[in-house]
Amino acid sequence: MTADAPRAIVIAPFATPNGPLHAGHLAGPYLNADVYARYLRASGRSVVFPTGTDDNQTYVTSTALRRGVTADQLLADSADGVRRSVAAAGISTTGFVPAAESYATAVLDFLTALHDAGRLALREVPLPYSEARGEFLLDGLVAGECPVCLDTTCGGVCESCGHPVDYAELRDLRSTVDPADPVTLRPTALLVLPMEEYREQLTRFHAERPFRWRPHIEQLIGELLARPLLDLPITYPIGRGIPAPFAETPGQVINPWAEAMAQCIHGSWYALAEQGERTAAVDEHWKAEHAAELVYFLGFDNAPNWAMTYVALLLAHGERYVRPTAIVCNEFYELGYEKFSTSRNHVVWSEELIAEVPRDLARFYLALTSPEFRRSNFSRAELPVVVNRRLVEPWNALAEALAKASAPVAEGTLLDVSAQGRRRAAALAERLRPHYRLPSYSISAAAEAISAQLGRLRDRADRVAGDLTALADLLFEVRTLLAYAAPILIDTAERAAAAGIDLVLERGGATIAAFTLPELPGPELPGPAVPGPAVPGPDLSRPVESSAP
Repeated sequence: MTADAPRAIVIAPFATPNGPLHAGHLAGPYLNADVYARYLRASGRSVVFPTGTDDNQTYVTSTALRRGVTADQLLADSADGVRRSVAAAGISTTGFVPAAESYATAVLDFLTALHDAGRLALREVPLPYSEARGEFLLDGLVAGECPVCLDTTCGGVCESCGHPVDYAELRDLRSTVDPADPVTLRPTALLVLPMEEYREQLTRFHAERPFRWRPHIEQLIGELLARPLLDLPITYPIGRGIPAPFAETPGQVINPWAEAMAQCIHGSWYALAEQGERTAAVDEHWKAEHAAELVYFLGFDNAPNWAMTYVALLLAHGERYVRPTAIVCNEFYELGYEKFSTSRNHVVWSEELIAEVPRDLARFYLALTSPEFRRSNFSRAELPVVVNRRLVEPWNALAEALAKASAPVAEGTLLDVSAQGRRRAAALAERLRPHYRLPSYSISAAAEAISAQLGRLRDRADRVAGDLTALADLLFEVRTLLAYAAPILIDTAERAAAAGIDLVLERGGATIAAFTLPELPGPELPGPAVPGPAVPGPDLSRPVESSAP
């Protein structure tokens, strides 16, 4: 870690373990978080980027019931699928955090501290109840009409408009497992975090971060603050979960949505401990005194939790914890201009995509089409056309022209770079850098900018004509482009580094060693573009149909 830069904690919500990851999950939080983490590491920053599975979500229960398997069986199979998906896509997480005993302890320590400090309140709340099953139906187990946008949604937070939903206001209540099962409302005493008590702090928190959020999440925050803030339930009367130790709510468990901040805190500690950096306090890395840069990458339908309720959980601990520096929020990624749907087999699984398309090309396409400001579309038919035109053909043309221009010089020969060449490389870096930094971070813009430089550099290579100074200047620029493309084109960067190409982002010096630019493989797809097999993928947001984590 550089002496003047704090550690960065990069968070993408842990996956709900009901299947492997599909392309929508990658194009949203996972690839965005990975590119940012890789950029920071290349800049000399220390980064912790934990991941794992969110095992206690009710979506695990609802999916297991629909598939006729036990929740434990679904958890085991899905966790393995998520691990494979993350590895296949080259997501550079610090570690995959298991549901260890230390996790439950961390969750209870985090919430018990609030209980002991009098931050939680006992409220009687009407909750959906199945008379036939004799159990409460919460979150993924119940659906109805959102009172804000009138769209159909599951419980908790509306996927369409992003507003938290009061169960008492969710219209046309029905079970997602058995729509014929009558659902009633039954008042139940819960421990909650009273969100209205944090209105002033939340308003100030967001006001102090102008231009840090993308427009849609900024609009949502304004809408949420214009309405009464719904309490965050800390306990739930459901069967699966961490048993709540509070005397006021016997027999209840911790609301899985209330686990998220402790989950991230524990995940950071566990991942760093696995690398040998073990601390006595699980929350040490999140303490405000260390001033870590905390950045969230998430889908829009997760925004109300991460931008409001989870910030309130940190605020409730006083000045103990760091607060998020930025929340990078994406929209839905679509397939054939429809939302990814596991039930309709309308998905492209990440493992299958990487198996069919060279990983760098898949990552480039997902970056280029990432749904950053509005919904965007994945097309297997268009992928090879777009990637060939925007990346492979101009990249390989540059590589060929560069090899021809460098022919008179042995690879590895040190060449002197002119002052003008250094200025041009610095200007190129200045052009690319903002796409990897906050608040202007954009992997789509980064992919666009990389593509835009290839033709210009190829034209310059055609004009070198034996001029060693011109060759050195060109190589210096190409090396700069390659260094900034490295967080996206990870396999190409690895080949370049293995060949001795220096990929330090802010490289100084006045010499460059002659090198060969690695060529890219073609993106041909084997056979027609068809959806993957009917295996449910994970929902990192709300309902099973979700396409954005």
